[in-house]
Amino acid sequence: MSVAVDSEPPAPAAPHHRTLSGLRSARGHLRGYALRLLIFGVVVFLLLRLIPSLTKAAESLVRVSWLWLLIALALETLSELGYVVAWRQIVDPDRVLEREGRGRRLDARLAWAQLGGGLLVPAGSFSGVGAGAVLLHRFGIPLERVTEREFNLSFLNTGIDALALIFCGIVLALGIVSGKHDLTLTVLPAAIAAAGVAAVIVIASRAERFAARVGPRHRRIAAAVGTVAGAVGDTKTLVFRRSDWRSLSGAVAFLGFDVLVLWVAFYAVNAHTVPAFAPVLMAYIIGALGGSLPLPAGLGAIGGIAGTLVLYGADANAAAGAAVLYGAVGLIVPFVGGVIAYLLLRRQIALAGAAESGGVHARSEPTADQTPHLAPTRRGAGATRS
Repeated sequence: MSVAVDSEPPAPAAPHHRTLSGLRSARGHLRGYALRLLIFGVVVFLLLRLIPSLTKAAESLVRVSWLWLLIALALETLSELGYVVAWRQIVDPDRVLEREGRGRRLDARLAWAQLGGGLLVPAGSFSGVGAGAVLLHRFGIPLERVTEREFNLSFLNTGIDALALIFCGIVLALGIVSGKHDLTLTVLPAAIAAAGVAAVIVIASRAERFAARVGPRHRRIAAAVGTVAGAVGDTKTLVFRRSDWRSLSGAVAFLGFDVLVLWVAFYAVNAHTVPAFAPVLMAYIIGALGGSLPLPAGLGAIGGIAGTLVLYGADANAAAGAAVLYGAVGLIVPFVGGVIAYLLLRRQIALAGAAESGGVHARSEPTADQTPHLAPTRRGAGATRS
């Protein structure tokens, strides 16, 4: 006589639920990014067509050099790879995302998914932190830890931006490299960046005493000071006390190759005069502050970069064409990489789920040579016989 027991398969494990939730979150971010890319194309097309002074810029984009365009796409890919390297070293140094049977390279694919879902120029932008924190939290990493690590990465990128601005401002002011030597365009931005770096270092070194002094009256200020100080300390620990410098080199590559894309864009639009690299870098960092304006698809950053390039001596139409092409490349490459990463994530998660399901069934079904007994069995073990 056989006694039937509940043979329902076991409920999926919590990590699997988190993984599926994270996958759905990545898909939602990619859809939003696709909409942003569409808005960017429509708005740019209308601006170039409706503003008479930008007619030549529109013509330069129509006659774009495909060879230089391919070079720009390759450089942007290298820039995003630099971000992925820094992201892996700072956000998930212990490879937590590869545990629980999820397989290898999950962290790198999630980094690409974040790039394709919420990050735009410049390298120091904080625009992807929110999307990335939600995405990683959906995959089971505590939200507080995720936010802290994402902030550390953005803090590192912003610090590299500031140091690059200081260096280029100095060499331009001294006439070491070609470009405008106006002190307003060289020394002033460098001095502001240096003052910002110094202020952060001072705040971090005196954070505890300052927070204790202002905390009773201004709790939010004290909390902000503590956050900045913690980010400075954590960034120094993650970057300079590790056995390698992959996080630092990745962040430098993220900025350097991205600026090269903007520089190469002048060749792609067949500009008669191509500005030197140093003023292009300064225009990139300063102009991208326009991204803080509430304009769709990051057009504030693109407009700011184009306007700043003109201040540094670039032709207006060439600057507009190069900035638009740079913006398009900076949107297309992360989106394509994010879509590929998402498809690979789906396949990886499906395989992991199938392997987990197969392992459960293998443990659950009794073999032919097992001795029938009525001993208690684990839930979902199939049936027992008497």
